[in-house]
Amino acid sequence: MTIAYPLARLRRIGRATASEERLQQGLIGLTVLWLLIGIVLPLAPLVSRSLSDADGRFVGAANFVRYFRTPGLAWSFGNSLVVAAITTVLAVTLAFGYAYALTRTAMPGKGFFRAVAMLPLYAPSLAIGIGLVYLFGKKGLVTTGFLGLGERLLGTPVGWDIHLYGAVGIILGELLYCFPQALVILVVAGSLTDARLYEASHALRASALRTLWTVTLPSLRYGLVSAFFVCFTLAFTDFGVAKVVGGNFNVLATDIYKQVVGQQNFTMGATISLLLLTPTAIAFILDRLVQRKQPATLTTRSVPFQPKPARRADVVGTLYCSLIAAAILIVIGTVFYAAVVNVWPYNLRLTLRHFDFRAVGGGGAVAFWNTVRMSLYTAIVGVIVTFGSAYLIDKTRGLRSLTGASYFLSMIPVALPGLVIGLAYIFFFNPRHWHVGGLAVPNPFNFLYGTMAILVLANIIHFYTVSFMTATTALKQLDAEFEAVAASLRVPFYRTFWRVTVPLCLPAILEITMYYFINAMVTVSAVIFLYPPSLRVASVAIVNMDDAGDTAAAAAMSALLILTSVGVRLLYEVAARQLSRRTQRWRMRDA
Repeated sequence: MTIAYPLARLRRIGRATASEERLQQGLIGLTVLWLLIGIVLPLAPLVSRSLSDADGRFVGAANFVRYFRTPGLAWSFGNSLVVAAITTVLAVTLAFGYAYALTRTAMPGKGFFRAVAMLPLYAPSLAIGIGLVYLFGKKGLVTTGFLGLGERLLGTPVGWDIHLYGAVGIILGELLYCFPQALVILVVAGSLTDARLYEASHALRASALRTLWTVTLPSLRYGLVSAFFVCFTLAFTDFGVAKVVGGNFNVLATDIYKQVVGQQNFTMGATISLLLLTPTAIAFILDRLVQRKQPATLTTRSVPFQPKPARRADVVGTLYCSLIAAAILIVIGTVFYAAVVNVWPYNLRLTLRHFDFRAVGGGGAVAFWNTVRMSLYTAIVGVIVTFGSAYLIDKTRGLRSLTGASYFLSMIPVALPGLVIGLAYIFFFNPRHWHVGGLAVPNPFNFLYGTMAILVLANIIHFYTVSFMTATTALKQLDAEFEAVAASLRVPFYRTFWRVTVPLCLPAILEITMYYFINAMVTVSAVIFLYPPSLRVASVAIVNMDDAGDTAAAAAMSALLILTSVGVRLLYEVAARQLSRRTQRWRMRDA
């Protein structure tokens, strides 16, 4: 009996371990399945439609040939490449100087400058376009010399017409849209620098320019590469800015919208979608290849860099950041000003009547609350799915092929423009039957089409990769001994996940939640093809109001989205600070 009892106990432990492994493997299988349904399978009918005619007959590359032989359409591809390239160079260059000032100087007001630089993240790209219209449009403040005030004061016309509508306007708008994205990457890269390199450069009496060339740039080269690829992808695929200020200067994103919404030509829309997808996919692959060669920036012997006061550098950094921050504040501030002016530019009396959306189309206040609801659902469901999937992929033992496939699938969405996701979802979820090999197979996912659920799914997929990488980074910082100790104590993995992993990764979980919420509030490309008439959202309402000429109402809706996003972010910062203080008190008490 003394021998049988331990053997029986070991058998029970073995059965429990085996059942947990089967549960984990089943969950990782579900992870692969939902990623296939959300990412890969919808792309199949998109590719098929691009290779078929309007009647569904296979025509090969005929649609692509017809696209490039149509002069008005063929120019769009080149226009997109040119605009994206110029925007990328400008955005990364300006962001590099801004990040350098924040991380390499002791200038005052760093918190303020960082906060202002992030403002475009909380605004729809459409709002940036609207702000530029009120500044540089035909009746804009700058174009008319502040509505004739400059001429009355100086006695001579002082207006400046930059010919906003076209390439100039798109580049300016995309520059503001991409700048904070590049800045985030470069600030993170600039924070990971060994101070000993700068001390050695100073000891060798190297000039500031030589230090920049031999120390700063090498330490930032991989961050610069990532910033280039991110900005190029965003500028190449963005729809909002080009929709508002593009004029007759066509780009691929607006071409898809015109083909699908304006002409109901889904075949050509699918063709253009693949053209839109190709450069972003190439940029993503190149970025991943470059990142694999990145060595460790900091070692155990590294010393964190602390910038020392230097009057000249601090003054130059402050002036540089002030100019860029002023430009951002002026554009965002103009959106708010346009929202409260009675009739631009004839009656500048302040009013709130534009916030009464009952007189305009687009869904009005209902669309705004639909957006808030959609963003909440996206944040809640998104963080659960994303963090759970990242945990299973990182912690599941065995079935390495499935975990590897899950990780690969999780990387794909970053290369998928929102317009491509939206159009692919139409082809995949809308048909009641799929026609496979001459057979009509019932579509089990058709019930999702035209509901809030498909909007939430599209948003989760659209912003999935960044959230997944955030969760994976947080999980890899945890020691594997947590799971080993839990297994030795026969604690189920799901209990360890809830009681240990989640509390330790709570800051990352909250950040992922905020990321989903903010992006779902301001996105337009992922949902513009999917919303039903009974479930309009604010970003699409802005498009419709701008189309109808209700620009002031569009500015008012944009202002509401910005205020809501910034307000939620401030509440998050307060809650995160309180949580951090409470955690520190717990640690001090335990110590």
